Amino acid sequence: MKQPARLPLTPRPMPPLRGDESIVGVPDATVVDFWRFAMPDLRMNNTRGLFAEFLVHQAIGSHEPRVEWASHDVETDDGLRIEVKAGAYLQAWEQRTPSQIRFSGLRARTWSSTDGYSEAKSYNADVYVFAVQTAREHAAYNPLDMAQWEFYVLPRPVVATLDADSLSLGAVHAAAGSPVSFATLNDCIRSADPRLGTTSG
Repeated sequence: MKQPARLPLTPRPMPPLRGDESIVGVPDATVVDFWRFAMPDLRMNNTRGLFAEFLVHQAIGSHEPRVEWASHDVETDDGLRIEVKAGAYLQAWEQRTPSQIRFSGLRARTWSSTDGYSEAKSYNADVYVFAVQTAREHAAYNPLDMAQWEFYVLPRPVVATLDADSLSLGAVHAAAGSPVSFATLNDCIRSADPRLGTTSG
């Protein structure tokens, strides 16, 4: 006997967390306590990447939420898809020398709830932003200071021409030219929009 098709398990929308929500069954614990546990140090690689995505999200004034399984990191209100890569010279652990910055994962498999992961990797954003935390001395390191961040912006066609899964900072600099500041990041992203002058939207 043929089994009836199962209805998809569709998640309901959740309001953004404030941080002061209590964790039921855990005395005196709130969501902000979890945040402090999970992301206590913006020098950590994963957290630095998320923070860089947040900076781009703020720069473009987006109201679109972050979607972890999306094929890109940030999206403008009018649908411009942005991939954000982050690097730094200093890490949260002891180093003999500053890190050599390299940006990986430029090509990735896309995912959908119906088809799963695509077979082939592809460039899935319209614009790529490469964010660099520039501090080279721990005494001066402040990831919350935008004066310590530089950004390189490349449109997808340029990244695709480079035909690489990862790029060194030198290669990004050669392709993008001089870095831009947080204050001018939005204008640079908009100028790099490959949709300009097309009718594809």
